[in-house]
Amino acid sequence: MTHIVIFEGNSPARVARGLGAAEAFRRVFTTFDPSVTCVVKSPFEKPVRAEDFDGVDGVVFTGSGEDWRVDDPQVACQREAMSLALTAGRPIWGSCNGMQLAALMLGGECGASPNGVEVGLAQNVHLTQEGACHPMMSGRRSGFSVPCIHRDEVQTLPRGAVLLAGNAHSPVQAFCYDQDGVDVWAVQYHPELQPYEIADCLRARGGQDQDSLLTRDLDAAEQDALAAARLGGSPKDLEVTSRAREIGNWLDHVKAQ
Repeated sequence: MTHIVIFEGNSPARVARGLGAAEAFRRVFTTFDPSVTCVVKSPFEKPVRAEDFDGVDGVVFTGSGEDWRVDDPQVACQREAMSLALTAGRPIWGSCNGMQLAALMLGGECGASPNGVEVGLAQNVHLTQEGACHPMMSGRRSGFSVPCIHRDEVQTLPRGAVLLAGNAHSPVQAFCYDQDGVDVWAVQYHPELQPYEIADCLRARGGQDQDSLLTRDLDAAEQDALAAARLGGSPKDLEVTSRAREIGNWLDHVKAQ
């Protein structure tokens, strides 16, 4: 039986509002393999310790809807959790904030994208030559679209990291790192999220996004081909086995260890 520890990237206050990120991963893992077990831990509530990785097969760092950056003082607890994870010798998955956190702790640089916020679907995500043959991207065709919402991005990859995918908005959309016992697969986008969950994030933010065409299209995209096309994809792209194939591939990678 495969056991995954998921580190929640949102504060307890945000989780209490129904805006946590961990449950989406639990749902996806169960889709790919109902026997997978998960435990969720919050570095904001309790310091992470080395023993938290005992009996664990894989480690997930989720995205975050908070305003802070991964190098801000408020997230020192997350940086400590990632530092411990990097030395634990377990495969690590990072989505969005989790990707930026891994990149920072491995020596890369992150910051706000000069292209602003990327939200809805990350469009025309192209595989690099390395990405086209990497197991993370098995089943992916270059030029795919996938749910996303982010302001920050990885701007300098850590030395030794391999770029797997990028697009016009953010050149680093996926990377891997495999050296010195560290095993990281990470993406800037959110294959774990259904489009309506991106809409929920926009509604929580308030303002003009609460009832925008973008929000309505995200709510309808899994059933409405026209709504999905306006976002840059199709309902087939958004079926969980297509949308989250990288996570399914990571789960296979974890089991093979």
